Amino acid sequence: MLSGTCGLRACCLRLSFSPEKPLIRADSFRLTRRRRVFSVACPVSSAKKEKVIVISGPTGAGKSRLALELAKRLNGEIISADSVQVYQGLDVGSAKPTPSDRKEVPHHLVDILHPSEEYSVGQFFEDARQATRCILDSGRVPIVSGGTGLYLRWFMYGKPDVPKASPEIASEVCSELADLQRNEDWDAAVQLVVKAGDPKAQFLAANDWYRLRRSLEIIKSTGSPPSAFRVPYDSFRDQCDGVMVSSHDVNTSADVLEENNSKDLDYDFICFFLSSRRVDLYKLIDYRCEDMLSGSDGILSEASWLLDTGLLPNSNSATRAIGYRQAMEYLLYCRQQGGRSSPGDFFAFLSGFQKASRNFAKRQLTWFRNEQMYHWLDASKPLEQVMNFIYDGYHEKGGALVVPESLRMKKDISNRRETSELKAYRTRNRHFVSRQDCSHILDWIRRTQPTVTLGLQLIFI
Repeated sequence: MLSGTCGLRACCLRLSFSPEKPLIRADSFRLTRRRRVFSVACPVSSAKKEKVIVISGPTGAGKSRLALELAKRLNGEIISADSVQVYQGLDVGSAKPTPSDRKEVPHHLVDILHPSEEYSVGQFFEDARQATRCILDSGRVPIVSGGTGLYLRWFMYGKPDVPKASPEIASEVCSELADLQRNEDWDAAVQLVVKAGDPKAQFLAANDWYRLRRSLEIIKSTGSPPSAFRVPYDSFRDQCDGVMVSSHDVNTSADVLEENNSKDLDYDFICFFLSSRRVDLYKLIDYRCEDMLSGSDGILSEASWLLDTGLLPNSNSATRAIGYRQAMEYLLYCRQQGGRSSPGDFFAFLSGFQKASRNFAKRQLTWFRNEQMYHWLDASKPLEQVMNFIYDGYHEKGGALVVPESLRMKKDISNRRETSELKAYRTRNRHFVSRQDCSHILDWIRRTQPTVTLGLQLIFI
């Protein structure tokens, strides 16, 4: 069902589905995308460029709420830059906007694919760019919100000009890898691609067959590995910049950038990164993981649905997502145990889920620390203050956008106390403290998880 101000225009890609778990055939909802070529080169001065707001931050920082409230104030529409929110039925684990949120503020690139389908950064680039153009043409403000760093980098700077594989090469690659994938021989498949000419294939996430196939297709099509096709800057120092100045910080010399390259971008991107002290962020993440397990329609219910559709954990993009992979592995283990789980098994799963989520946030912080276009804002400050700063920055007609000391978040851990707190950090659960606290979940597992026999050994750490 299409909704929003752009109606049925093909460029919008704003699909809204029922929040109920859809038992959907993958081929029923495949989008037909209009392939277009976007240029990121623009000789027009930044004063005449159309403005696009970008809001990012680590998981649990509150960027979705900020984007939603900002869209209400600016008459904006939100483009999701989240690699999990694109999938139908994966609502809890991706902190997807609620149906009422989507009714109040139009959202793009949410619920557009079945979890069995792959979605690439290249597809996101095309879809997000089409949505951006559509929003601007309707006289509204595009607000891109999400924590998938590569999505946002390509969105602003453009995608590498990697040629699409011919049907013949695609078929050849599929045949070469088919038996290895069928036998789940990931290591052998990686070595095949490494020998073909891509040494970086060994660093791919295990069982990421889509990217492994794509790597081999690129090698066979061009004679070069994917790394030969770079984004429009060769290093972080070469990034086109926004004008970003943080006040009263002796460590911000890297943030005070020249404007000489911003003319090369086709939009005036105004970028913000919302974060908080690492220990506070970790606490929020741990509590959030607990919240996802509370109630009858939590992430375990969604993971159970994924298993029932025939998907296995870590087998594609959707099932590799943080939270879903751990929940699917846990439920699959329970099914192998006759539909049973002990409190110890549950707490091991919860601990692993929380640890994986914290590590993901740490990787996000590391990635965006090197992205020079973002103004870092303190997520612990009142939402109204943060919104006022972004609102004023959007309407600023020229000059540097200065992050005030009261809102600024340092990129790095800056004192010994915070370092010590981080080293001493231990999870303290809020909902699941004693063995009895998970009894309702164990009852749900006994009632809903069928017994299966699979040759998979799953270990929770």
